[in-house]
Amino acid sequence: MTTPENGIILPYMNIRIRYNAPITLTYSLVAAVLLFLATTLQINLIPGLFMVPGRGGFDPAYAVHYVTLFTHVLGHVDWTHLMGNLAFILLLGPILEEKHGSFGLFIMILITAVVTGVLNILIFPSSLLGGSGIVFMMILLSSFTNIRNGEIPLTFILILILYLATEIINAFRYDDISQFAHIVGGICGSLFGFMKPRKR
Repeated sequence: MTTPENGIILPYMNIRIRYNAPITLTYSLVAAVLLFLATTLQINLIPGLFMVPGRGGFDPAYAVHYVTLFTHVLGHVDWTHLMGNLAFILLLGPILEEKHGSFGLFIMILITAVVTGVLNILIFPSSLLGGSGIVFMMILLSSFTNIRNGEIPLTFILILILYLATEIINAFRYDDISQFAHIVGGICGSLFGFMKPRKR
């Protein structure tokens, strides 16, 4: 049994399941469905539409490359990659969506995606995909949930040291993880926190 206002009502129980964070949940579902289709149907879906190219790979005449500036945060290499990101997104997303509103969080995700995508095209030779930049944006932004005027939260400083400093150090190691996207996402989250976008 369902009602538009209350969500799904479980039979014989006074418990309702509510689609409480539409942006967070929709992002998670779309990313999971994309990976499921790519892995079960064995199609070249994610590299073609959900991966932003690296330096020298962007073709201004190819419309799909502009689309990937936004969609690359939905593509993931495998289930381990996806679940690692969703663990943070599903934890932090609803809190941030409650504070900043669904529209506010949606805009912040779009901005973070475009910024990381454009900088990857300009600087790094390898392609970029995954929601890691969004995760780090949310981590840094969440430290501002109880910010007051004229104050810098100590939690923000500690998270900045623990996460971003670690990513800067790891950036000097060669691996398949884009520490650059983590750093840029964290910077975006910090800027959003200082700007304190209003809830709509």
